[in-house]
Amino acid sequence: MSAETRAVVPFVLSLMGGIFIVLGAVVASMFAFGSPAVVGSMSSWMSGVMGGMSGMMVGLLMGIYLIFSIIGLASGAVVILGAVMLYNRPSESQIWSALILAFSLLSILGAMGGFMVGLLLGVLGAVFGLVWKPATSTQIIGLHPRD
Repeated sequence: MSAETRAVVPFVLSLMGGIFIVLGAVVASMFAFGSPAVVGSMSSWMSGVMGGMSGMMVGLLMGIYLIFSIIGLASGAVVILGAVMLYNRPSESQIWSALILAFSLLSILGAMGGFMVGLLLGVLGAVFGLVWKPATSTQIIGLHPRD
């Protein structure tokens, strides 16, 4: 398959978006698997605000961060997988682009949208993939006339 029959721009944008989403999820997961110093500072701050419920609140927050970091990592992985499949199977570009769009939007929950850059790149790549049409053989021949 030549480059004219592959969705190169949607692939690159979606792949970069997926990488940013994974990086955002890793940063967000530092709260879930954070050091005891971070958890201790959160606990001492909350003790003045919530009184005796601070230990329970920190545990609850850590569980929520864990769930959201898993969602973020999964979103980034699916966006990267969708970008690779969009490049390798251009005939199924509509399906993979829709998957990239859905998980790029979902990444705002668990990965901060990949610092919002990943969200933007993923959405742009998905939209370009949705409107992309492979070049026909007559268009390819027209681009490279024979002498």
